Amino acid sequence: MIDCVIAEDELLLRDELVQLLAGAWPELRIVAVCDDGGSALDAIAAHTPQVAFLDIRMPGLSGLEVAGALAEVSPATQVVFVTAYDQYAIDAFDRGALDYLLKPVAPARLAATVQRVKARLASAKPDDGALAALLRQLGNALPPPAPRNEPLVWLTASAGTETRLIMVEDVAYFQADSKYTVVMTAQGEALLRKPIRELLDVLDPAIFRQIHRSTIVNVKAIASVARDESGRGMLRLRTRPETLAVSQPFMALFRAM
Repeated sequence: MIDCVIAEDELLLRDELVQLLAGAWPELRIVAVCDDGGSALDAIAAHTPQVAFLDIRMPGLSGLEVAGALAEVSPATQVVFVTAYDQYAIDAFDRGALDYLLKPVAPARLAATVQRVKARLASAKPDDGALAALLRQLGNALPPPAPRNEPLVWLTASAGTETRLIMVEDVAYFQADSKYTVVMTAQGEALLRKPIRELLDVLDPAIFRQIHRSTIVNVKAIASVARDESGRGMLRLRTRPETLAVSQPFMALFRAM
């Protein structure tokens, strides 16, 4: 059996890809189906699958960012990107070592992709240099994502019997708390009646980054990051006394810090 992780944030396309793969690659075992980049990175780190199908545009981490972290968390994983940006991406993909599927996925194209991935799994090790070069090229070729919503500017959250208006730029980090989210600022904490997963669609991705499936941090609030011997990280904040744990897969995103 070949293990596989699928990451696609659109439910109908995700279900369609699962069904198409069942017919095109019967020996494929789908070990995780994810709807955002952070969950996909966690799943790949946990299962180290031979293959990952990654949507390029997802809430939180993009498919490109997830693929860029694989050299540390699962270097043997073969990547197939799923994209709607044919006019921007085809040239880069065709010159690279990875495969891509255009939305909506055509069965004939999927069958050809499956055969190429099988051949690479049987005969070659992943070419980290080719992947890195392709990711750089795609990062320059793809247009910036059209926001699903305007980035969140302020929010209301509960603190005891009070309802506070909090400017998003003042938030140090968000922490999942069951189906709610704890909002941490320099002044203290408040409770947002929204799951953290929904924040990924409305926070500015240039400022707020996942460091754990349950934590989103304001990068402007980070003072330093350190890695322990196990590969896990700890963030020290500028405006809060506590430190934040960075799960091992997400530490790959902090290489440049």
